[in-house]
Amino acid sequence: MSPKRYDPEYESQRSRYPIDRPDDEQLSQTAVAFNASLYSSTIPKTTEEALQEPKWKQAMDEEIIALQKNRTWEKCRLSSDKKTVGCKWVFSVKYHADGTIERYKARLVAKGYTQTYKVDYSKTFSPVAKIDTIRVLFSVAANKE
Repeated sequence: MSPKRYDPEYESQRSRYPIDRPDDEQLSQTAVAFNASLYSSTIPKTTEEALQEPKWKQAMDEEIIALQKNRTWEKCRLSSDKKTVGCKWVFSVKYHADGTIERYKARLVAKGYTQTYKVDYSKTFSPVAKIDTIRVLFSVAANKE
């Protein structure tokens, strides 16, 4: 009997893409260098792993400083009938176009999946303005003088 089309065990045994891992001879030297750099640095899976490496600890410190500078949160008392929304660290490596490492990035993100629909959605909001929105506002302001 053939496996189901979306069976996870079957999917993990084969690649989703026609070229799973191309031969280096098919790629340019820049692409080979970039490909090699992707495998040269490891991304920590836990906060404890990250704190053991100075480069990741520095990235975490930079994120905390940015959050404090932007006044991302404020301290308040939590009423007894509410639960906190937890957070976790997400780590990534940013690369230059030539494949060299630009920087190590750590983000502190909220675990939004712990929220309850129509109960604690209204108090958690992260305002982000896209550049297109700002352009529209400037255009309207210029037209209305």
